[in-house]
Amino acid sequence: MISKLHPMKYFIQNEKSQRILFILLALLCLTPLVSSPIALALGFALAVCIGNPFEKHLHRYIQLLLQISIVGLGFGLKLNEALHAGKTGFTLTVMSIITVMVLGYFLGNFFKLEGKLSYLISVGTAICGGSAIAAASPIIKPSTKQISLALAIIFTLNSIALFVYPAIGHLLHLSQEQFGLWCAVGIHDTSSVVGAAGKYGNEALKIATTVKLARALWIIPVSLITMFIFKNKETKIKIPWFIGWFIVAIVLNTYFPVFETISTAITNIAKSGLNLTLFFIGSSLSIETLKTIGIKPLAVAVLLWITISIGSLLFIIH
Repeated sequence: MISKLHPMKYFIQNEKSQRILFILLALLCLTPLVSSPIALALGFALAVCIGNPFEKHLHRYIQLLLQISIVGLGFGLKLNEALHAGKTGFTLTVMSIITVMVLGYFLGNFFKLEGKLSYLISVGTAICGGSAIAAASPIIKPSTKQISLALAIIFTLNSIALFVYPAIGHLLHLSQEQFGLWCAVGIHDTSSVVGAAGKYGNEALKIATTVKLARALWIIPVSLITMFIFKNKETKIKIPWFIGWFIVAIVLNTYFPVFETISTAITNIAKSGLNLTLFFIGSSLSIETLKTIGIKPLAVAVLLWITISIGSLLFIIH
């Protein structure tokens, strides 16, 4: 009886060790010692080496933590800065969304990809990654496998962008404003946009956050168009309400001097929260997830990403 219980006892102890290690790494990501790309890499390394002991419960907190952190970043912005960034990125945002959606349609047909999967990849690339996929899914009603596949591809490319974009930015000697704008247009998910821009500099972070959140509002008109295309009038559109709180934070920081004394502390806490979010996202990836990605959907996603990355960079530079 003792020998039979021993393996179970060892398993419990091992699971406890995994939980302790996960918590310690999560706390480390809250310190200035860990940058955004490193936080993502630590999460992925943990998932690959020992697994994620909190995987079942973590997904519900990732979006909430990301939204709270972004609202916190609003206290580091002034209203005139936000308006200037939004105006600068408007034309590029409209052009990029139209280009990606049209090109995604033709690439999907060329590679003979399932229509709904192709649409999810396109909308995720065009607007704001996982959030856009989540908004479009109830409207077009794809299969669970198609949603998971689209999310896996987008998150994988986001992870790569977090390392590649800052390196290219430094190589090309992009200014803070140029890099922030490029991040907001070329990187899919808000978490990776903010992570890459934050690594590049504070000015890049301000511009990238503002332009990306303005871009995220395009979920609403794109969702309306999606309802028309797929002829589904019963589905409700998911509006990213946290963007409104981000604007409130900017207004408070602009017109109420009392917030100037604590704005630096709030933005630092928000940056730490974003690092923790990226650690959580990294820990939700795994080799098994990556193996489910097929060549054709990956080819469509990569071609869309390369097109928007190179096209927006050339537009910004010239």
